[in-house]
Amino acid sequence: MSTVVLGSANRDLVYRVERIPSPGETVLAGHATAVAGGKGNNQATAAARSGAKVTFIVALGTDEPGDRLAAEATAAGITLQERRVTEPTGTAIITVDDNGENAIVVDSGANRLLETLNVKETAAIAAADVLVLQLETPLSAVIAAANAANAASTTVVLNASPIQPLPAELLACVDVLIVNEHEARHLAAHTHRIQTQHGDENDLASALSKLGPAVILTLGPRGAIVCVPGEPPALVPGRNVTALDTTGAGDTFCGALAAALDQETNRALDLGTLVRAAEFATTAAAISVQRHGAVPSIPTLEEIRHFHSVN
Repeated sequence: MSTVVLGSANRDLVYRVERIPSPGETVLAGHATAVAGGKGNNQATAAARSGAKVTFIVALGTDEPGDRLAAEATAAGITLQERRVTEPTGTAIITVDDNGENAIVVDSGANRLLETLNVKETAAIAAADVLVLQLETPLSAVIAAANAANAASTTVVLNASPIQPLPAELLACVDVLIVNEHEARHLAAHTHRIQTQHGDENDLASALSKLGPAVILTLGPRGAIVCVPGEPPALVPGRNVTALDTTGAGDTFCGALAAALDQETNRALDLGTLVRAAEFATTAAAISVQRHGAVPSIPTLEEIRHFHSVN
């Protein structure tokens, strides 16, 4: 069993602040750190720490941040299929307030050049059990990867973040669509003209599942809704924890969910399979929000199992 992640990697500059500044406002940080980040990198790390055998397709600059990200990914047990490109490695500036909420600005850098797939990358996707995608890299490569996976019967998990219109060609290849409530409403209303009542997450998840894939709608501390076309939505409750930093929690959820799906002996994506995977992923995310940073907060398989057993 194996998981391939195609996506972004950034060096995150994280600033702890009392409150996230308003437009035109300057605030002083109490602490600052530089850590590994990027949605693809976060999700690859989460999948690896959750027990999956992970290959990560990524573009990095020929610079010190690129070297460090590559070394850290390798140390996490990830097999890298990296491209070293002329653009500098991606970076992100993240402010985290005293309530654990964050605001993020990303300079994609090298990630912008991950536009196509080569023969080796396509072969890795075709040989995998699960492919994980996000939208911080060019859509052309995301679509190419999804097509390669679909042709090989590889399960395609798409975290539609940052949100943008999803072409029909991409949706036709997606098996599991993961979105938060904001992304789901934007996707429904602005991309596919689906109208739902505000606040009714079950209707929203059901409406999106009519586009084809199973839908997992994440609700932060309230857990997640799992919806398979033709079946009533199922709620996976959140864990009762105190959040210190929500940065990377969604990515932890996605990577852990992919690992859980990868380890299912039954490859059918029925409601029970997805609920079990979402329960595992919700536990992983709950652990992550109790720690600082994106990659540094991601738990191991042993930590997830222990948390599940005592809560």
